[in-house]
Amino acid sequence: MLPLIVLFLFVSLSFGEKLYVVERERGAIAVIEDDRLVGEIGELGNLNHATVKLWKGFAFVISRDGYLSKVDTHKDLLLKKVKVGNSSIGFDFIENAVVVANYDPDTVVVLDEDLKVIKTIKTGSRNVGIKGHSRAFVFSLMDKDEVWLVEDGNIIKFRVEGMPFDALLSGDAYLVAFFKSSGVGRIDIKKRKYEKLSFTSQGKDVVFKIPHLGTWGVVGSKAYIPAVGEKKIYEVDLQSLHVLRTYDLPGLPVFVVVSPNERYVAINFSGDKEDYVALLDVSEGRLTEVKAGQRVMHLRFSKDGRKLYVSSYFDSKLKAFEVPSMRLVYEVGVPNPSGIFRIE
Repeated sequence: MLPLIVLFLFVSLSFGEKLYVVERERGAIAVIEDDRLVGEIGELGNLNHATVKLWKGFAFVISRDGYLSKVDTHKDLLLKKVKVGNSSIGFDFIENAVVVANYDPDTVVVLDEDLKVIKTIKTGSRNVGIKGHSRAFVFSLMDKDEVWLVEDGNIIKFRVEGMPFDALLSGDAYLVAFFKSSGVGRIDIKKRKYEKLSFTSQGKDVVFKIPHLGTWGVVGSKAYIPAVGEKKIYEVDLQSLHVLRTYDLPGLPVFVVVSPNERYVAINFSGDKEDYVALLDVSEGRLTEVKAGQRVMHLRFSKDGRKLYVSSYFDSKLKAFEVPSMRLVYEVGVPNPSGIFRIE
């Protein structure tokens, strides 16, 4: 019996997991399984800033030029692709539907599981920050300084100021960031209440330009936020918006991702540090920096947290680094990779 257990453990540790890696210039997704390239899913549209999300056993992909695709993750096969807009920026799920926010036209589109359009909501604005919350969904209207909460066909409108441009959902709180204003807005979805909040440290307001919230590393009610124009990240309590701590970095941060055990934070950079990745041990404050490739586009921890996946755009490679040593474990050729998504 013991040899079988040892064999099982060996197999479990030896084989990798499935990843979908966006091939930004080819309108395709590379399929990486057991640490090797096993296939490709093509004809997905313009995949600049593409997002992949899992729902009800399938993967859904939104393209910048307005195509929403449904993918069979077992066969790695495109099942259906529909045009939902000319420029789409995000999507999410509610109980039995997919909701898509469009820049152009000025609409939010609701589709069923088979990607048939159920409803189109005309807003008169570019729409961003769409998030599903049970049977309801929330999104921001950039050109109207409003946030709309839609539930059972009813629309509740919240007035905000500063041009909302991105958002995240933390429990029942919808947090919206602004292009022309510091701080964030917070909507309590259950209480239907809006308030404008500032980041504070030791009782004083902290003003910094908030980037796209998709670059934040969010863990429960805490976030690691990349600063803009500063070589540091902020550790923030999302309930109080108190700055808990700051960490100095060797470059200007872009994406921040948090390991499953919440001990490590990985960061990539823009500018002269775009080829580098840093791994921060938040418990000890220790930073490990490695040159990871030519223009690092995205980062993702493995499910067990033992590896950090890195997409190197100009190298055309997906690379896997051991955590916490940051030793290169393997690399796989992928044409101009950007976003990395785990398929579980």
